Amino acid sequence: MSIISEHALRRAKHAMRWVAVAAAAGLVVGCATATSGNGATRNDMATGAAGGPFNFGTTPTAADLAHDFSYPADGRGLPPGSGTYAQGKVVYETTCQACHGDHLQGGVGDRLIGGRGTLASGAPVKTVESYWPYATTFFDYVKRAMPFTAPGSLTDDQVYAVTAYVLAEANIVGKDATMNAQTLPQVKMPNRDGFVTRDPRPDVP
Repeated sequence: MSIISEHALRRAKHAMRWVAVAAAAGLVVGCATATSGNGATRNDMATGAAGGPFNFGTTPTAADLAHDFSYPADGRGLPPGSGTYAQGKVVYETTCQACHGDHLQGGVGDRLIGGRGTLASGAPVKTVESYWPYATTFFDYVKRAMPFTAPGSLTDDQVYAVTAYVLAEANIVGKDATMNAQTLPQVKMPNRDGFVTRDPRPDVP
């Protein structure tokens, strides 16, 4: 190959490189000004305020957020409503008894009462009475996961009521107690202190 032809080849490669760069730049510009189905450019969409800086998604409604909840031990955010032992007995018999037994003794589902003091015995019986540290946690679990065949289908009043029923059957509250957002966090569960040991660090009160 002659010197002239090598030089020409070098110039051709250089020119092809610039063509590739120009094509890429055109693609970027084309994407930036492409229009959406409603005629708005991507630039417009990027600065749209309705769905955030990129106009993605929608603002959740109260109904959307109703399915996302988490109630801490102190009961912050608990829903309105209330329930009694008598009301909870009806809820239990119609939606819980088939799995947990007519006397909360368990069956297809877990046993719910009894077993206090057994967790460290070598033969633990894990129940509402022996295990759950906070009544609000029990409420949260029932609202989220029960009944097994239709989780989340109970109303807040029904969850308060069946919580009152189970707690009373476990002799944690009286059968005259009403459970609601104010009274539920005040319930002292038998295993309240069973999950945390004293911090051994001398600088921690």
